[in-house]
Amino acid sequence: MKRAIWSTLAILVLFLGWYITADRRTPFTGNARVKAVVTYIVPQVSGTVVEVLVENGQVVSAGTVLARIDRRPYEIGKSRAQADLEAATQDVGASSAQVSAAQASLTRAQSDLDTTRLQAERVFALEKKGLISLVQADDARGDLAESEANVENAAADLERAKQQLGEDGQENPKIQRALAALAEAELKLEWTELKAPSEGVVSNILLAPGTYAHSGRELLTFLDSTDVWIEAYLTENNLGLAKVGSPVDVVLDMHPGRVVRGVVDSFSSAVSISGGDEVGQLASAPTSKGFLREPERFPVRIVLPGYEAGSLDDDLRFQLNGQADIIMYLSDNTVMNAIGRAYIGVVSVLSYAY
Repeated sequence: MKRAIWSTLAILVLFLGWYITADRRTPFTGNARVKAVVTYIVPQVSGTVVEVLVENGQVVSAGTVLARIDRRPYEIGKSRAQADLEAATQDVGASSAQVSAAQASLTRAQSDLDTTRLQAERVFALEKKGLISLVQADDARGDLAESEANVENAAADLERAKQQLGEDGQENPKIQRALAALAEAELKLEWTELKAPSEGVVSNILLAPGTYAHSGRELLTFLDSTDVWIEAYLTENNLGLAKVGSPVDVVLDMHPGRVVRGVVDSFSSAVSISGGDEVGQLASAPTSKGFLREPERFPVRIVLPGYEAGSLDDDLRFQLNGQADIIMYLSDNTVMNAIGRAYIGVVSVLSYAY
């Protein structure tokens, strides 16, 4: 009887020692999920959807047109912008002609002033000699003042015409504004086609022709298949010896009976304790409540070499948020690693049943 008790205690001590050691050297968790980048396709322009070119779950390549918004209002906008550009070009041409005319007027006024000044100097010389009357001299002074005023007015007209014209050619502000408006109209027309940002899968389509698309509101959900990883949630105690590049074995519920080799890619340095896990926020890990304090879990990013891109041509199929089991090998202990591999092998077989 005593031997049985001592044997049981010895087994319990050995098991406890193995459990504590394994928790640090070969940590295991069934709290792991398949992750990928989720992109929400948001239209940049508003309008009625006239075509939906993909089906739910369809695999598409980068640049594939997913849906089209009615182009007609934006084609009209482009035509209007083209007409405005033509009008601006004509306005600049007319302004150029005005500058040329003003320059010619200034040249004539300057020439008239030179002639009038020369004649006035002769009159003033004769006046000093008393050879002409005072009235004739006053007339000469009036003509000279009028010619000088004409030159000033012509110079002002030329400056005004130059300001209205602005710079020549394509650098003219009127043409620049018209070109910018045309570029904006062409961009809006291009935005009527909603395209896949990368290779991936369109998911949860709730869209049909006739739906009104609002600019800035989510219209489609797109799963980027170019970056797929496993996110495992492990306790702080599990991660004491972990480092980037540590080997990992992964069992996907999608592929029971199969163990896939992976490596640690990165660690989350912090988690949210209030939930969220939204863009720009800290990652959050699901926890459960119990009598004892639950250990905090931190996400660990694991990649599967050769399967990072998640191509459907691979022999592995990934489902976003699909469940997985993982075990990490954080030491060179042959015995612990062998036990860990045997354990994950058993888990892979049992995954057929649950």
